[in-house]
Amino acid sequence: MSEHRPYTYVTLSLRPDSEPHVGVSFHTPRLKVSAGLLVSTPRPYLEFSSQEANVHISTTGAGPVTDADLNIAREIFNAAARYLADCECLHAEQPAKDATDTAA
Repeated sequence: MSEHRPYTYVTLSLRPDSEPHVGVSFHTPRLKVSAGLLVSTPRPYLEFSSQEANVHISTTGAGPVTDADLNIAREIFNAAARYLADCECLHAEQPAKDATDTAA
């Protein structure tokens, strides 16, 4: 049985004649997720952070909420609900799978 150790993976790709691309993968129970409303310039934000990296999501151009911002917020909500459902399903199946693996 392999040990799954937590980690955060961050990559930066710079290619000639292309925009930079940053990738962040969180694989840690130390991930913190928060959301709120910035008071100084009233706009919503969503933040994912670990000790190694932070990802902040807010409105287009840090301005007023647009129709596109609403669509992205709905996509985030639906994706998070799917992630939760998948995690709950797989977690519920683990005890039965673990018992089967040790019997083999």
